[in-house]
Amino acid sequence: MTQPNVIHWFNQDLRLLDNPALFEAAKNNNVLPVYILDNVNKGSNNFIGQASMVWLHHSLESLNENIDDKLSFFKGDPLSILLNLCAKYQINDIFLNQVYEPHIIERDSRIKKEMTLQGISLHRYNASLLWDPDNIKKEDGTPYRVFTPFYRKGCLLNSPGPRKPLPLPENIHFLDKDEDSLKIDDLGLIPNIRWDKKIAQHWNMGEVAAHINLSQFLKTGIKNYKEGRNYPSKPNVSKLSPHMHFGEISPNQIWYKLKQEEPDKNIDHFMSELGWREFSYNQLYFNPDLRTKNLQSKFDRFPWKEDKDKLLAWQRGLTGVPVVDAGMRELWQTGYIHNRVRMIVASFLVKNLLLHWHYGEQWFWDCLVDADLASNSAGWQWVAGSGADAAPYFRIFNPVTQGQKFDPDGVYIRRYVPELAKMPNKYLFNPWEAPDLVLEQAKVSLGVDYPNPIVDIKESRNKALEAFESIKIT
Repeated sequence: MTQPNVIHWFNQDLRLLDNPALFEAAKNNNVLPVYILDNVNKGSNNFIGQASMVWLHHSLESLNENIDDKLSFFKGDPLSILLNLCAKYQINDIFLNQVYEPHIIERDSRIKKEMTLQGISLHRYNASLLWDPDNIKKEDGTPYRVFTPFYRKGCLLNSPGPRKPLPLPENIHFLDKDEDSLKIDDLGLIPNIRWDKKIAQHWNMGEVAAHINLSQFLKTGIKNYKEGRNYPSKPNVSKLSPHMHFGEISPNQIWYKLKQEEPDKNIDHFMSELGWREFSYNQLYFNPDLRTKNLQSKFDRFPWKEDKDKLLAWQRGLTGVPVVDAGMRELWQTGYIHNRVRMIVASFLVKNLLLHWHYGEQWFWDCLVDADLASNSAGWQWVAGSGADAAPYFRIFNPVTQGQKFDPDGVYIRRYVPELAKMPNKYLFNPWEAPDLVLEQAKVSLGVDYPNPIVDIKESRNKALEAFESIKIT
């Protein structure tokens, strides 16, 4: 008897291992693997940032190679493309893993409804989260707003453990690439002016690279992770976030790899970071406007400033504050920014410059290879003070003392701000306070070789506190 044809529609699940939809699709079926770049529906993957497009291109390239060039590429409206393929191949079943982003959930629900009318079944699975958001609620049925009870009670105590990773489907049979498939370059993910090359040289994309990265992290980086993760020059971060975002590796695979390790504070802390990712998606799921709307409505009255020059200085890493500039240049050059430094540069934008967190969220979205709708939106609201379980607004990072504490030898700053390479550590973090002789010996002329600070740290902190007082509800 001839096996029926089915579609596996790849989205943010660009892997073969632990892929629930693919695992089910492969059972006694011929599988047509498809990737559709949706440039029609609001909020779909045509709205991803420029740096993420570069990652997506290389990830798709890797996946296609892993399945012997059988991945079919399309661009346009998924509904019409899928209907055409179903008619062409006599397909009655489509398998996909759910992307937990509001517009995509809505889009896929519309597609499912239309497919049902056509007699076609759309099968959706969870391949990207440890716990389905619908299953993690407080006893009164409302979503959690604080991380610790969400993670410890909602996830670990009151819910079944995460699904165990699935193996590669046995005897999977992929159909050949469709004759109307685009070439991967036709998706338009790589820019005409090849700025992407400088970012790509810092990364290895794809499923195999993701697992190599995890293995290496567990060998070396996890040691002293709890403390070392705060130091941008130390190798104590996993850099798994872009691999996870594009689904080259699942959180379940990471979770159970960690479970195999000898338990200690570093393992526990890294697992809690996976919990923060879940918390961000939980917030997004129950607050679809998380990217644009303050979770705490009092921040709608916050007296944000408008200053294009200061915003541009922040974006370019020319604020005159070394640790901030190092972070923003790391972002521009590599498509990534160390998590501690993310908090420092974000706090500087919203609290020292008093510029709306939307500007930071949008810039990160366009520049990060790991730009993730849930984590990016929740992270910016956390720093601004407007989000769930947010940092209190009066918690304002001092970028000078943060640099001194977490980059004490200046390794990170000197890497990304080479014009300050010869500055002694005493003044590396605050060169505007250096005596003229020190600047001269370091061959630094403030305002020429390196900018003067665009804002006074102490004065701007006081103004931020005044602004916060103005929106407090008495």
